[in-house]
Amino acid sequence: MNTRNKIKTDYHVHPDYSPDAAPFQVRDYCEKALDLGLREICFTTHLDIDPVREHLDNYVFLNGKKHPVRDLIWLDKYVEEILAARKEFAGHNLKVKTGIEVSYVPGLEKEIETILLTYPFDFVLGGIHTLDHIDLSWDRECHLYFGRHSLEQIKKDYFSTLREAVQTKLFDCIAHLDIYKRYGIKFHGPEILTIHRDVVEPILEEMAQNNSGLEINTSSLRKGMDDFLPSREIIALAAQAGVKIFTVGSDAHHLDDLGAQVEDALQLLQELGLNNHVFNQRKPSPCL
Repeated sequence: MNTRNKIKTDYHVHPDYSPDAAPFQVRDYCEKALDLGLREICFTTHLDIDPVREHLDNYVFLNGKKHPVRDLIWLDKYVEEILAARKEFAGHNLKVKTGIEVSYVPGLEKEIETILLTYPFDFVLGGIHTLDHIDLSWDRECHLYFGRHSLEQIKKDYFSTLREAVQTKLFDCIAHLDIYKRYGIKFHGPEILTIHRDVVEPILEEMAQNNSGLEINTSSLRKGMDDFLPSREIIALAAQAGVKIFTVGSDAHHLDDLGAQVEDALQLLQELGLNNHVFNQRKPSPCL
């Protein structure tokens, strides 16, 4: 019997620290994870430190109030809360992991590295959320970028930034690799779904060489799209390029999002002969 990818995990979860998340705490998500039959949950609060966007999103919520992201006392509390949940839920066959989702911005590598080395993260996601300091993943802001740039410019801007992110080797996995399609399709139509061709392959090869992982993000399926982030095509290209490490994540920002469509992502990995992975102290291991 083939048991590959039968272990349900969710490695992209935003508790109430993230600015755009609903006010559900770590413990709330852990209890929900038990109801869903998840075996591992990894919390990945946003870390957005672009100084140009300081007035927009350089904050988290701490005890229900806005708190400056660079005042790292919030990370002390965040890690403490996750470690307490890990201890509480260990007897319920649920592993609780400490993660972070870093918004990569060129030029901030040293500051990002310092933060990552200061805290005992199990897992670090890296994602491109902004170009020209404009948020591509926010429906109320993305028009400022997509409405002013051609497909060719979007392709150049996004994939050059992605390549830089991969080359830093700061991240365990790349999150929602083709995030630009979520809202970009409204401005540029279905052509945006193929701008990765001929440019993503060498980046995937670098990821393979660096032993970097690729996230399969299921949030697109509950937002009206018919494919994962990244697409099945890109996931297959990653496998061809030699990428071995894959994670699945719902990108939950609300309790109801937890675990959504992760079984579909696990099924795809199985069809492609690939393994879902979990992390412990930044080290991956396959779910066999």
